Amino acid sequence: MDEKEKQKILSLYLLEDGTIKTIPSKDKRKRIILQEVVQRFEKQRSYRETEVNDILQSIYADFSYLRRLLIDYQLLERTRDGQWYWVKDTQPLERSEGVC
Repeated sequence: MDEKEKQKILSLYLLEDGTIKTIPSKDKRKRIILQEVVQRFEKQRSYRETEVNDILQSIYADFSYLRRLLIDYQLLERTRDGQWYWVKDTQPLERSEGVC
């Protein structure tokens, strides 16, 4: 997919302020939106669940569904107890609990 096609998809599903109009049903489009969402998280930082919820709620009303999608699409990882989250494939620095 080229950058022009990606930008077209983003413009269909995101408002100018970055909030999500709707989550696409097609997997390819959904992944593009989720990859944009995960950019709101710092790499190599751990977030408490409440922090993740605050970030996601600012861009989509059903923040728990959005959080689940980020986990399902393996863009975020979390501890087994669900208290800490981080961007996948980074080494979080501020957490000591066991991971999934």
